[in-house]
Amino acid sequence: MLISEIFHSIQGEGVLTGVPSVFVRTSGCNLRCAWCDTPYASWNPEGETRSVEEIVAAVQGYAAARHVVLTGGEPMIAKDIGELASELKLLGYHITVETAATVPPGGIACDLASLSPKLLNSSPDGTQHAAWRKKHEATRWQPDVVRSWLDGGYEWQFKFVVSQPADVDELEGMLRSLKREIPRHRVLLMPEGISPKVLRSRAAWLADLCKSRGYRYAHRLHIDLYGNKRGT
Repeated sequence: MLISEIFHSIQGEGVLTGVPSVFVRTSGCNLRCAWCDTPYASWNPEGETRSVEEIVAAVQGYAAARHVVLTGGEPMIAKDIGELASELKLLGYHITVETAATVPPGGIACDLASLSPKLLNSSPDGTQHAAWRKKHEATRWQPDVVRSWLDGGYEWQFKFVVSQPADVDELEGMLRSLKREIPRHRVLLMPEGISPKVLRSRAAWLADLCKSRGYRYAHRLHIDLYGNKRGT
């Protein structure tokens, strides 16, 4: 598997915010989000090829951690991701899979499916290659795949990146189209941004919007703690 990085940090997003976790970041993605904060695992995938055994050994090197986050890029396109998750589960780890939900779960071992479908605000701008813009738009929202995660027996959360109030109207339409019961407290709205200043500029109106519509506000704790840098 091509691995961008393995590191021990504090989970900064979602319902497990604040939980010490080992992050296994795979390299490679089937999307090209305009605001991607890990281009080294997406736009320009880089890393080291490691076996499942090597990755597990690296995770075990952080003896105090019992939570593992499989992230990317898009971890669900990584070779042997299912085997890796199974091996970690056998060792008793809590496993979160952070995915854009464009690839079915395929029975992957997972304690929390963190589903982050991409909104229109993710679309690459006109400076990017037309083929990638077309592929991104065709791939970013896969309702049947999302339903396969919801119906797969997993604990789950939705996590949407929001840039402007209109994004919330868009995501509400997406969720309605799933024809599933989606409790609003399991939908987390996260301000788009990679600096504390930008996050704060969007925090107030997004928090008020969450209050009025019943969603859960999700800050990006790791940005406040460490800034936007690798290994955090």
